Amino acid sequence: MNSVITIAAKEIQQAIRNRWVLAATLLLAGLALSLTFLGSAPTGTVGARALDVVIVSLSSLTIFLIPLIALLIAHDAIVGDMERGTMLLLLSYPVARWQVLLGKFLGHLAVLAFATCLGYGAAAAALPITGSSFDSEGLAAFAAMIGSSILLGAVFVAIGYLVSAVVRDRGTAAGLCIGLWLALVLIYDMALLGLLVLDQGRNISGGMLNALLLLNPTDAYRLFNLTGFANVSLFSGMAGLAGSSTLSVQALLTALVLWILVPLAGAALAFSRREL
Repeated sequence: MNSVITIAAKEIQQAIRNRWVLAATLLLAGLALSLTFLGSAPTGTVGARALDVVIVSLSSLTIFLIPLIALLIAHDAIVGDMERGTMLLLLSYPVARWQVLLGKFLGHLAVLAFATCLGYGAAAAALPITGSSFDSEGLAAFAAMIGSSILLGAVFVAIGYLVSAVVRDRGTAAGLCIGLWLALVLIYDMALLGLLVLDQGRNISGGMLNALLLLNPTDAYRLFNLTGFANVSLFSGMAGLAGSSTLSVQALLTALVLWILVPLAGAALAFSRREL
């Protein structure tokens, strides 16, 4: 376990040197603060709490931004080190390949978690400046949103590792990761919506719809933040979808965890069979 921690610490130090931590934190904090100040303006008119507006806004931002940051961090974790020759040097020490993979994953996840907590935390800290207040329920929803955002980031870090373990050069890894980002974040939901419109409720049952939603980690994340807290669900404008879904919070969290474990296991298997 000491080897895993050492490798994780090395990845964190490298991310700090490469300004990944600073860049991700400033980007998330800047966008979160912008959404906080802009989104708090209409709350008195629509009767929503300011923190609920922030949660909905940040959830929408997370679906697009966190997966992209995670894939950019992780896409060359394995293939990049192989091209630079550092992987051969690292494996010359008494360390197993799964330890290398796990250490890198934990290091990158720590970087992403730090940037998310600090960046989004700035949004909550700035709310009193706007004259808004929040209660324990709102804080619980905000904390759940941050936690689920980290889980979503871990999903795409794991997917990036799977791509990095399979391909043979960094360019291919970057192209595939961008393609996966487009497919899971943009194309999947548009295709699903078109399918539902064409079907008109004839063949796609509620259970099949739930299964289709769980096949996309961004949909599981979105539903978790919509269905877990009533005020957020009502204000989000997607209360109909949240109400029609029979997926429980536990099922959504389980889906996100499986989306982490399955690609990570695939990356470990591909890395163990790969020649240096």
